[in-house]
Amino acid sequence: MADRAESEARVAEETLRAWERDQAQLKADVIDQDTQEWQSNPSFAGLERVGGVDLSYIKGDDTSACASLVVLSYPDLEVLYEDCCMVAVNAPYVAGFLAFREVPFLVEALQRLEQKEPGLRPQVLLVDGNGILHHRGFGIACHLGVLTGLPCVGVAKNLLQVDGLANDELHKEQIQDLQAGGDTFPLLSTSGKILGMALRSYAKSTKPVYVSVGHKMSLLSAVQLVHSCCRYRVPEPIRQADIRSREYIRKHLEAVSASPQPERMSEDADSEH
Repeated sequence: MADRAESEARVAEETLRAWERDQAQLKADVIDQDTQEWQSNPSFAGLERVGGVDLSYIKGDDTSACASLVVLSYPDLEVLYEDCCMVAVNAPYVAGFLAFREVPFLVEALQRLEQKEPGLRPQVLLVDGNGILHHRGFGIACHLGVLTGLPCVGVAKNLLQVDGLANDELHKEQIQDLQAGGDTFPLLSTSGKILGMALRSYAKSTKPVYVSVGHKMSLLSAVQLVHSCCRYRVPEPIRQADIRSREYIRKHLEAVSASPQPERMSEDADSEH
């Protein structure tokens, strides 16, 4: 047993080192500036399709999830395309390395879109998670952006407390100062670098969302886009991806429970093994 535990620990350590190397290599390709013509227009003229992605897990099972991709029209925010797929999540959860656990399934969803409806390819992706607001400046929104080449924006519901950021009394006071929808304040690292923005995305919401650059988009444009996509606190592309993935899981579990179960072997048969 001790040998097995040592072997598993060695494999986990090797995996972590490989992830660190991959993350560092991919990080070098991140572009934190506007790169698309539509981004230079104050009203985002030319932007027609905004994607949202999400992974929802079956309650009590962190290895079974539904990967969801939706594409919405812009600025109307009507769903043009959806893809939901049950996936087996085998990579372990390690803080700071969420992308290695979830991004492969999101990339596959985008590949299916390219095959089925290439004309509906999103021009930008909103990701439920962080971009450069991350332990090593390379969150899931950066990872997905670099792998797909798409502009990506990280939108988190909770503050990732890294590099001097803390959910302390000062932070809570800053949140209270966000009076209207669209109000923001910068999230500053200990060195004074802006890692992202806290945004009051919806006038009736007392909690902000945390926006950070993923890839091929400036923070200013990212915040403006996220705000323009909000009918509620969470931007509509991510909200729809979440709603549809949870509904897909519900139907999946209903189908599983309704399907005939294999007959259990008799006790006599069991005793033979």
